[in-house]
Order: sequence, then C-alpha cells, then structure tokens
Amino acid sequence: MDTEKRLYDAAAKGDVRVLQGLLEQDVLILDRLALTCFSETPLHIAALRGHIEFVRLILAQNPQLAADLDSRKLSALHIASAKGHLAIVKMLLLVNPEICLACDRDGANPLHLAAIKGRVEVIKELIHVRPRAALGTMINRENILHLCVKHNQFEVLKVLMEIEWDREFLNAKDGNGHNILHLAVADKQIETVKYLLKTHQIDVNAMDANGNTSLDILVQSRRDVNDLSIGECLREAGGLRAKDISMSIIPNDSGGNNDPPVSSAPAYLGGNQAPSKGDWLSKKRETVMVVASLIATMAFQAGVNPPGGVWQENEKLDDPRTVPLLYKAGESVMAYNHARPYRYFLRVNTIAFVSSLSTILLLISGLPFRRRLFMWGLMVIMWSTVTTIALTYGIAIYIITPRKDSEPLGQIIDIGITVWCGLMALLLLGNTIRLLRAWQKKKHEIRRAAVQKFVNSITVDV
Repeated sequence: MDTEKRLYDAAAKGDVRVLQGLLEQDVLILDRLALTCFSETPLHIAALRGHIEFVRLILAQNPQLAADLDSRKLSALHIASAKGHLAIVKMLLLVNPEICLACDRDGANPLHLAAIKGRVEVIKELIHVRPRAALGTMINRENILHLCVKHNQFEVLKVLMEIEWDREFLNAKDGNGHNILHLAVADKQIETVKYLLKTHQIDVNAMDANGNTSLDILVQSRRDVNDLSIGECLREAGGLRAKDISMSIIPNDSGGNNDPPVSSAPAYLGGNQAPSKGDWLSKKRETVMVVASLIATMAFQAGVNPPGGVWQENEKLDDPRTVPLLYKAGESVMAYNHARPYRYFLRVNTIAFVSSLSTILLLISGLPFRRRLFMWGLMVIMWSTVTTIALTYGIAIYIITPRKDSEPLGQIIDIGITVWCGLMALLLLGNTIRLLRAWQKKKHEIRRAAVQKFVNSITVDV
C-alpha cells in the first residue's frame, strides 16, 4: 500500500524520478495496479495534471493503461481532452487510437468532452485520427453540434461546420426533438443563429417534439434584448410559426371551384398570393409585443424607483415659516424637491405604462389583425406609448442634472423635441395621405360597381 501511495503521489506531482525508482524496485508495479485498480490509475491523474513526461514514461512501460477506465468509465484520453492537454492527447492516440470512440456513463466520447470545454486544437487532432468519433451521440441523442450550441462554444461550432457533413447530421434532433437552431434560439445566442442561417443548410421551419418551430420557441421563451434581431433573422430566412405552416398547406375548398389552390405562404416560400393589408401587423406581432413589454418594464421601474430615489427613513423638517413636513420612508424625494415636474413625470410615465399594457392586452385578445381599424388603433396607442416614455426620460434627465449643466441640457432637449415633433408630423402626414388614398380608392370602387350594376340592368332589359 505504501508503494501505491508513493506512485499516486508521484503522479499528482509529475515526479518522474520517483516513478523510475519504483519501476527499478518492481518492474511489474504498473501491471499489478492495472489488475487491482477500479478507480483512477496514475495515468488518469497525470493526464489530469498535464504531466507530459510522466505520461510518456507510463505509456512506455505499460501502453495498455491507455484503455483503462475509471469508475465513471472515463479514460485518460477523456480527461486530457477535457483539460485541453494536446501533447498528452497525441501520445494517447498514438498508443491506442481506438480509445477515441470509448464512451463514459453519459455516452460522451473524448471528442464530446473537448467540444463542451471548447478545446479547438484537441478537437482537430481527435477528428483527424478518428473522424467517426464525431458521429457519436450521447444518451439523450445529442451529437457534437448540439453540445457546442448547448454549452455556447461558438468557435468550436464554426470549426466543426467547416467539415462537409450531410444535411441529415446537421439537422439531427436530440431526445427532445431540438435541432441546433432550436437550441441557439432558446438560449438567445444571436451570433450562432446568424451563422447557422447563413449556411443555408439548417431547416429553419423544423419542428421539435412539441410541434414548435424556431420562431415559436422564440415567442414562448423568456424576453431578451436580442429577441428583435433573432426574430428578424429567422423571418428573413423564411421562418414561420407552426400555425402559419399548417395554414399554408390547407387546400382551397371552394365548393366545386376548379381553380388551383392559392398558397398562403409568403412570396419567398413560393406563395403566389399578394400580401393583404393587415399582413404587416400579423408578421410584426411578436416584435410589437416585445417592444411593448420592454416599455412596460421601463415604466414600471421608473414608477417604483423615480429619479432621485426615495426617502430611506422618516424625517421631520421644522421650519417656523412653514407647516412642519413629515418625510416618510419609501416616498419619492423628487415629489418634495421638485413637486411640479414630479406631477408631469407621474402623468407621462403612467400613460406610457398603461398604453404598453393596453397594447399587450390587444395583441393577446384574439382580435382580427387584418382589420384596418384595429391596425390604426394599435398604431396610435404605440405612438403615444413611445412619446410618453420619451417624455419620461426627458423629465428624469432634467431633474437629476446639476444646475451648472442645465443650459446645455436645455438646448439638447429643445433639439430633441424639435426633431421628435418633426418625425411625428411626417408620420402623421404620411399615414393621413395613405388613409385618404385608401378612402378615394374605395369610393372609386363603389362608384364603378354602381355603374357596372346599372349597365347590367340595362342589358337585361334590352
């Protein structure tokens, strides 16, 4: 036992001279240890610590130790790969390249562990020696690409994607029915999503085990600042919600009409139907929902934590010229020091909060998005929401800015108000023109229909 303890201590320290001394005393010490050891061998420990010379000497004396597994079914190659010890990995592969295919209790081979830890150089070496190791899957059917995305190893993913895989492997699903795009969207990895979509090899509308596409997963996941960018990338690549896909494949049942069915898919998916007037709102529903949610969060935070903070304790101010005031803990400091601006702040912030909540309520109410009146009403509410949250910001900045900087701040605010009013005027003018044109077009269609009806009646009489 004392000899084994000295051997393990030498492995932990990488002391080659102690190992040589032990081998001189007992040449078969490593062989006997391989028969009686059911946990980590000295090779496992040396590989973990990265002691290159110690590993070289052990492999020279007993190369069979490279295939020994510990209680978790980990080989020394598993450990060296996870730690990124490239020199040790090369030595182990030279002795026994087949151990690259060995799996631990979770079904992970050394290549999987290297991918999880982001060991790029080790991955290149392992794939060069045994390319088949990259095709292995873990217990939950996760392949190496799933592991890269799941553990946010973007650089490793790019290296692996340079290999010419078939589409089946790239679009493989794990035990939950998720492909690598599903995982990237759920974890809000915007760089990974853009990269995968750029390859044009990942099925953007593939469904998971619950029947959700990548766009569905984005909508159902937690809110994040990257939601807008990810949503736009998915839509530009042809991403659809599952319900839109099911609608696009329903045949046109027109009661005996022999005309070919009209696809409801967008033009970039091969549909030939012109987009309707309410399609913009239908497509931007998730975007508007995210914006409204963010504004509601901002307004709520500004309301419960106003500029200047709140009083931390009760304080009474006795002034013979005024009525004594009691500052209660938790009340706004701004309400006492800047009473009039605080009232304006409270009004515009409340309007922003209520407007954003109203937008969310309307979007989840199930009202028809293709109705022009509903679209205009929602647009007006969002205008007021954005305007009032901008006013909230302006008042807050004015209150917390020192007096010495009030003059340049006033100039900036004046310029901002001017630009904002100009932009709102342009939007109002543009939408008014659109409304008038639509009204004139509808009026013209009604007049033309009336004339056609009159002409048809005359023809019938003749």
